[in-house]
Amino acid sequence: MAYKLIAAIDVGSYELEMKIFEISQKNKIVMINHVRKVIELGRDTYVTGRVDFKHIDEVCEILYGFTDIMKEYNVTEYVAYATSSIREAENESIILDRIKVKTGLRIKVLGNEEQRFLGFKALTVNDEFANYITEGTAIVDVGAGSIQVSLLDGGTLVTTQNIKLGSLRIRELLYKLSDDREHFNRLVEELINNDIQTFKKMYLKDRKINNIIAIGDYIMYFAFKNGKYIKTMTRESFLDRFHNFMGKNVDQISEKMGITEEQASLLLPCAMVYKRLIEETDTQKIWFPGVDLCDGIAAEYAIDKKIIKVSRDFDEDIMGVARMISKRYKANQNHIAILERNVLAIFDAMKKVHGLGNHERKLLQISAILHDCGKYISMNKPGESSYNIIMSTEIIGLSQRDKNIVANVVKYNTEDFFDEDNRFYDVSREDYMTIAKLVAILRVANAMDRSHKQKFKNSKVVMKDDTTLVITTYVRDDITLEKGLFTSKAEFFEEVYGVRPVLKQKRVTE
Repeated sequence: MAYKLIAAIDVGSYELEMKIFEISQKNKIVMINHVRKVIELGRDTYVTGRVDFKHIDEVCEILYGFTDIMKEYNVTEYVAYATSSIREAENESIILDRIKVKTGLRIKVLGNEEQRFLGFKALTVNDEFANYITEGTAIVDVGAGSIQVSLLDGGTLVTTQNIKLGSLRIRELLYKLSDDREHFNRLVEELINNDIQTFKKMYLKDRKINNIIAIGDYIMYFAFKNGKYIKTMTRESFLDRFHNFMGKNVDQISEKMGITEEQASLLLPCAMVYKRLIEETDTQKIWFPGVDLCDGIAAEYAIDKKIIKVSRDFDEDIMGVARMISKRYKANQNHIAILERNVLAIFDAMKKVHGLGNHERKLLQISAILHDCGKYISMNKPGESSYNIIMSTEIIGLSQRDKNIVANVVKYNTEDFFDEDNRFYDVSREDYMTIAKLVAILRVANAMDRSHKQKFKNSKVVMKDDTTLVITTYVRDDITLEKGLFTSKAEFFEEVYGVRPVLKQKRVTE
């Protein structure tokens, strides 16, 4: 039986973790080794803004030990990610270079949206996941640095929001303020209440939440009772267990749970977050699937390599979140629907010309969905406003680079691409050309529906003689407006591609 061995490494805010997985079509994903070492990198970053050099060397020693274990298992493939403790550190580049030189490991720093999407993928390969998402469901991931709440409605991912109040961050913010346990617990609740209330007001509204899927670094400790792992709890049993915890100090929790005092101190603020979310919703059941970032790494690897199959369309999850953002900013959904269709038709017709792939096609579609969101802020400067909205909004599954491309494509849909006052920040030469190519397509497709009357909903796009892109519509409507405004958009398109787009109309009779 053919199988793959892979090491998944998580350079986290509280500990370094490695899992070695055996992945095959028959047995799917099987963990065969698991090591974790506590080192609180997040304490440095969240308090001082940078990781101390002594701790960098400790990280290198631990990771070098991981490589020895990989050799024992003959593991040659690995994926290693770092999260917020390094992502937010001022000396991020120094840390990554030091690790590479001393251990040979290349660590990629995940953006928050990428990190949480891996957790989501880990859930989808779990057979029980489908049972919990037929009703309103919240996936709540409480990490060391932040809280991520993702909402599913009828199985569809509709929104995801990040709150910078993870367990370690909360503890480091408050531990100097009070030595009294009860007072400390009240401070934790006060700290998180405002953010949870704001989330409820803006995103929950009248949405009914029946289930919470609890994932993250510390909540699994809460699910152990009398030495047994409890996969599910009712609302009542969770709250009863929580109040029982609150009656104990860190030493008592540590002894009772068989965990370190440090872990116990992080469990308390973590459990508080879940307790408040349960109180603010109609949650009746809490599921503890026991997945973490390493499981997400293995799931993504197995799916991408087509070793295991999942029925879920992850790209559609991303599109679903983008559409909810578009609706939040009151964009014309009929216009967006036809724009999506037309940008993809143009992209597909020009495959031999633009040299882009499926990933860029996805980014173009997201750009079409979000292209008008800035008008909610400013009708006068929709491009700049759209850029700021996109860069500030959680779009799960997109990297920071992806968001930067989408934001710039949307911005330059309306702004002069070559204006000297405009500057492309954090954009490589390759990404600059990708943005130019996608902007050219979006401008042409947008001009096709300038009236927002969907005159080109029945159209055909064909490349002719490698020099002309012929767009033909089969409608009886007057397209004088579209033809008149098409010229300026066609000029930029031709400058980028060397291809002239042309609008044609074939009238239909009843």
